[in-house]
Amino acid sequence: MGHSIREIAEALGAQAFGDVDIRVEGVAEPATAGAGDLALAMRPDYAEGLSNGHARAAMLWDGADWRSLGLEAAITAPRPRYAMAGLSALMDKDRPRAGQGVHPSAVIDDTASLAPDVTVGPLAVIGAGVEIGAGGVIGAQCFIADGAQIGAQCLLHAGVRIGARVRIGARFIAQPGAVVGGDGFSFVTPEESSVERVRDTLGDQAGAQQGQAWARIHSLGSVVIGDDVELGANACIDRGTVRDTAVGNGVKFDNLTQIGHNVVIGNDCLICAQVGVAGSSSIGNNVVLGGQTGVSDNLMIGDNVITGGATKVLANVPAGRVMLGYPAMKMDNHVEVYKGLRRLPRLYRDVAALHKAVSKLTERH
Repeated sequence: MGHSIREIAEALGAQAFGDVDIRVEGVAEPATAGAGDLALAMRPDYAEGLSNGHARAAMLWDGADWRSLGLEAAITAPRPRYAMAGLSALMDKDRPRAGQGVHPSAVIDDTASLAPDVTVGPLAVIGAGVEIGAGGVIGAQCFIADGAQIGAQCLLHAGVRIGARVRIGARFIAQPGAVVGGDGFSFVTPEESSVERVRDTLGDQAGAQQGQAWARIHSLGSVVIGDDVELGANACIDRGTVRDTAVGNGVKFDNLTQIGHNVVIGNDCLICAQVGVAGSSSIGNNVVLGGQTGVSDNLMIGDNVITGGATKVLANVPAGRVMLGYPAMKMDNHVEVYKGLRRLPRLYRDVAALHKAVSKLTERH
């Protein structure tokens, strides 16, 4: 069946032109689009590929001359990439949907409370006292531990693990393998360890006890997550030691992110792939941590901070800063330092030439 150009434009709040009754089954890049696809040519340089494909309709940038591109219909939006968010949701045929019922192989404790339309996939396990809101979808082989609460319209893809007493708001999405509520990484030795000594002295471990066994500090807290949060595949959020680890509304985590125990994250943050945040650090609102950013423990990162890829944050960061490097520094300062580093070989050559010239002058006199 697909969707007509008119239906898509209305759903996106965008403008439609031409034969708006054309129906499309999916989306494609301009050069590979077929007659049943909506081509995505959201910039003029993308539109060059339309002549190589067979699309009858396309999503274009605002003000595009769609007729000159040989199209029969078009959708335009002031911010086409933002319109892509709604379009991709509309066209996502692989997304599990609510209302499919409970699979016979699922194990659900008698004391769990699931809204009538919740879908539970094969081999899922739902523990005692669990609460799941309306429209929830629990994928195959998911595990939800005792006392967890998940709000309406959640989507847990296959293999997600939710720990005991975790509380999650509405419209939560977790990709395969995500884990919320595992134990934090907290260990201690009977006497001062070499690690503690090095941290206190910044390098000297003399006097520290060597070869001690590590004792686990158990995590007694849990995790609290707000509304509209998304977790990438194999992302992990550890439970708190005593108080709960906390994540605000609208936070989006990429794949393979690690959030340590007692961490507090504000609203509308982006946490990109392979980011690690150590225990008890606090992150403000609208923060973006670029891929492979590392945040040391017990630090504070202010609102609207952005870190570039592979940045290592070892000290507090004031609000509004753009950081880069190891150790993290203001991005413009880091760029200057990097430029200076690249000039060092030439500087060495110049100094060597000057030294040679001075030596010859000295020998003559």
